[in-house]
Amino acid sequence: MDVGVLTAPLVDQPFEDAAEYLAGLGVDAVEIGCGGLHGGEHLDREAHLDDEDEQAAFRETLDEFDLRVSALACHDNLLHPDEETAETADTDLRETIRLAAQLDIDAVTCFSGLPAGGPNDEVPNWITAPWPTEHADAHEYQWEVAVDYWADLAEHAAAHEVDVAIEMHPNMLVYEPTGMLRLREATNEYVGANLDPSHLYWQGIDATEAIRYLGERDAIHHFHAKDTRVYEHNARLKGVLDTDPYTAEADRSWLFRSVGYGHGEEHWKDIVSTLRMVGYDGALSIEHEDSLTSSREGLEKAVDLLQRATFETTPGEAYWAE
Repeated sequence: MDVGVLTAPLVDQPFEDAAEYLAGLGVDAVEIGCGGLHGGEHLDREAHLDDEDEQAAFRETLDEFDLRVSALACHDNLLHPDEETAETADTDLRETIRLAAQLDIDAVTCFSGLPAGGPNDEVPNWITAPWPTEHADAHEYQWEVAVDYWADLAEHAAAHEVDVAIEMHPNMLVYEPTGMLRLREATNEYVGANLDPSHLYWQGIDATEAIRYLGERDAIHHFHAKDTRVYEHNARLKGVLDTDPYTAEADRSWLFRSVGYGHGEEHWKDIVSTLRMVGYDGALSIEHEDSLTSSREGLEKAVDLLQRATFETTPGEAYWAE
């Protein structure tokens, strides 16, 4: 298990400079956006796809700074009711999977997508309750749309032997562990989770329980190290379904925080230990989205904490149990 970083906060500088900076912090792995909400600033998908020279140059940069790529990132709404939007998202993801295979990268991170509530609707609809009953009907329609799409996408991933790691995210169809498993069981083993606890915390989901539930089913393909703090002063009044802007920090019920600022070091050591119990040995990819600090300071504090939390060695023989 090693410490990684999603490079999105560093796209204002060339990838070589970002790689040098991260290597200087002792980071082992990078997650790089090349489609959807995470553009191609650090890895131009069109330039690198099917181009051996461009791919060789990219590998040389990684080797120079002793970094590996834990995943390529391609986040967008694959199930959007607007056909053009959905087609663009689908093309981005399929090409990202192809590029990952060509670069010997194991995983691509993404969202499940969110359909409309019916065939004639024009906007996505996040269903959070079964009543009134038309919401339950809409939810079943959405799952029919999702399974139809993802069954085909999963075959594409299998053909390229690349895991598709879905971030369980509110305002997407798959936003919690049972929904994640439902989609996996309807497709294949290449579909799994990019387990990001930050989106689970404010929903009241226990992150270690989620790790056990999905990990015991071999359904964790990647991990995002991002924290969340629920501010009870506001949550007691308006709950956690908060539509205030993320920059209205004092008014929000919860905020994304740098690792250690939502939950302490002991909790993150428990996260790491639980991941090891279920056999996850990949990167803890830090995603910085803390509006109370700068990207670099947030990343550096997260790296520092996770380096203390992770194990550098494999488990030894339990000599005391003999």
